Amino acid sequence: MDKKARIAGVGMIPFAKPGKSKSWDEMGAEAARRALEDAGIDYSEVGQAYVGYVYGDSTSGQSALYEIGLSGIPIVNVNNNCSTGSTALFLARQAVEAGIVDVALALGFEQMNPGALGAMFRDRKAVMTKWYAPILDRQASDPNAPGAAQLFGGAGREHQEKFGTRTETFAKISEKARQHAANNPYAIFRDPLTMHDILQSPHIYGPLTRYQCCPPTCGAAAAVIVSPAYAKRKGLSKTVEIAAQAMTTDKPSTFEPASMMKLVGYDMAAEAAKRVYEQAGVGPTDVQVVELHDCFTANELITYEALGLCKEGGAEEFIWDRQNTYGGKVVTNPSGGLLSKGHPLGATGLAQCAELVWQVRGAADKRQVENVRYALQHNLGLGGACVVTMYRAT
Repeated sequence: MDKKARIAGVGMIPFAKPGKSKSWDEMGAEAARRALEDAGIDYSEVGQAYVGYVYGDSTSGQSALYEIGLSGIPIVNVNNNCSTGSTALFLARQAVEAGIVDVALALGFEQMNPGALGAMFRDRKAVMTKWYAPILDRQASDPNAPGAAQLFGGAGREHQEKFGTRTETFAKISEKARQHAANNPYAIFRDPLTMHDILQSPHIYGPLTRYQCCPPTCGAAAAVIVSPAYAKRKGLSKTVEIAAQAMTTDKPSTFEPASMMKLVGYDMAAEAAKRVYEQAGVGPTDVQVVELHDCFTANELITYEALGLCKEGGAEEFIWDRQNTYGGKVVTNPSGGLLSKGHPLGATGLAQCAELVWQVRGAADKRQVENVRYALQHNLGLGGACVVTMYRAT
């Protein structure tokens, strides 16, 4: 009996710079309304809700959804760093496939401050201590560079040392991101950038320059997840199947031996992808479109290899041969990705979900990839968690 959960509706709002958005609760409520409207389902039908955000007080999820209705359902607040949105989706899917509810809502939002991410609590041990300590085993620390940029920039430099990857190759990813975002009305940065623009922007760390780092962003996105029986009973015609999904956390290989690529989640991504391909019964060559976690160009590059989109050490050739864009093997981040669409932490995974649902439906307008049958999502959070999801046309 088919128990695979379906995405019945998705919704998101245009992402904005810090200080230019509505309040977090208004953004969240609007994204949820849009997802419910897209699904053609009233909020009273929702049996459980999972709401993700990183920077916010406890029960912010209730405050956002109370703007839609006071239905008394369980509302679970979720925080899993940058993979928060996909974690909410993971939990909602589990509730539906377990038969606990027929309809679940996954919502993510974030109202961020300008500038690089920083610690919120300075009166206690930092959560990321285990990640930052190994940096000194592999590279020199830079007090002027954001911690995340040192982690991912170091991963990019490790790839250069291992495979001879050129600095220009990382910039090529950012150039592609802007080209894709030009067709996305939800993206924060839609103006084109040349290779010269990218490479001449201020240097941050390793191969990374400013235009190769995702911006702090405010926004919200949501998805309505239903059982196949409910979809059939209600005559829902636009559903997209979650063919497979896996969440992984760190194993000893993340930290031993010291490797910047593994420290930023290479092994987590590879393991999650392996599980998803096995569950779905397909491989990376069957996928037409991917939304992956390009918080920095370095992470997009190494993730091509972790997901099996190209061979290990083959990312540079994959990029320069334009296999990552329209006309190539697999269109990567047609939305513009985190680099150009923006990265409101709690909303990111659900924004990726929305883009891929539109792609599978054939409703992505100028961004549409031809003949999408399978779509793959990769959402990463250091600390750590990685969620990989496969969507399939029904």
